[in-house]
Amino acid sequence: MASIENVCVYCGSSEGNDPRFAEAADQLGAALAAAGVGLVFGGGGDGLMGRVARAAIAGGGRVTGIIPKFLMRREHAIEGAEELIVVDDMHQRKALMFERADAFIALPGGVGTLEELVEQLTWVQLRRHSKPVLLADIGAFWRPLLALIAHMHNLGFLREGFDVHYLVAEKIEDVLPMLHAAARRASAEGDALADIGLL
Repeated sequence: MASIENVCVYCGSSEGNDPRFAEAADQLGAALAAAGVGLVFGGGGDGLMGRVARAAIAGGGRVTGIIPKFLMRREHAIEGAEELIVVDDMHQRKALMFERADAFIALPGGVGTLEELVEQLTWVQLRRHSKPVLLADIGAFWRPLLALIAHMHNLGFLREGFDVHYLVAEKIEDVLPMLHAAARRASAEGDALADIGLL
């Protein structure tokens, strides 16, 4: 994977109580559209989800929403997306979001956002994929999680060879450059392994 064509964004169906979160969602949606990078997201029109999607749509970006039937009303499915895919359950939603994305970004959010993020971190740890995973640490939102990961490492629960690999950006303008650089590194590493017959 040498390039990032579509990015999956995990984020809250609420906006939170810090205005920096909403500003970051707007900036990210606009940045994706401007860069020609497609947005894949949970399909809801509320909260940060809705903001990032509407900003991408407003910028002429490609937007794919994936939402389970039971959340169509609760999360007010986004309007104006290039594609809105309605699935039966959360498992199908997450599988499709994974398939459609070349990288993952976690903006601030609640338990659902955390669960989606941790699943991707686990899959990277187990080497099920090498797609970049980035935490947008807006207003130091993800610092407690980063401290917990360090705590797990210090107490021997993240043993050698099973490190958790992720990127952290504190500013939205750093997100896409970091993802593109990570994709180039992953591609180069894959080529090197192929050259010596390990892939």
